[in-house]
Amino acid sequence: MQVYTRTGDQGMTKLIGGLEVAKDDPRIEAYGTIDELNSLVGCIASLPQLDSSFKEELIQIQHYLFDCGNDLATPTFKEMGKISPRTRNANDPFYPYVVKKEIVEWLEARIDSYSSIPPEVDYFILPGGTNESAQLHLARTVARRAERQIVTFQKQRQVNPSALQFINRLSDYFFVLARVVNTQAETKNIRYERSKKVFHSELTKDDIQ
Repeated sequence: MQVYTRTGDQGMTKLIGGLEVAKDDPRIEAYGTIDELNSLVGCIASLPQLDSSFKEELIQIQHYLFDCGNDLATPTFKEMGKISPRTRNANDPFYPYVVKKEIVEWLEARIDSYSSIPPEVDYFILPGGTNESAQLHLARTVARRAERQIVTFQKQRQVNPSALQFINRLSDYFFVLARVVNTQAETKNIRYERSKKVFHSELTKDDIQ
């Protein structure tokens, strides 16, 4: 297989369906960051000290991240200059979206199952602890960046809402899993020294970001 094609040498790339856009298009920025996140998740899953059950879960998340990138790379019929032959709606995706609400619910179930393992936190904590936890915090911040870029792109074009929801939940998943990993390693999560109490039953980390 030939890796290079020379077709992108002028700064353009093609979406699913063949529509050509600039490589700095907000859509490309968004799914490019998802690709970056996927690579980081692969690095974390390869860490020898990480529990095997976490590795399996992270590999599944990598598949879902590819699905998110697929949906972001899918233009609407309107962008393709056509209308849907099935619904006659030009705003339908040119190909059916892959990410469904079920994977968001799957991720929420994983978050809920882990939330009771580490001690509750009332304050901001510093990213760090074990190497695995520190890298999970890094993944959390990259997921947040991807989310911001998707929101920016959504102001211009249609986005699969389930894909955006998944990326939003994913940063929470990494936050919880980072704390779980530290707890299992008997490593303390260090409180930010000037943090006021911010987490309680009515306010979650997701609410304040």
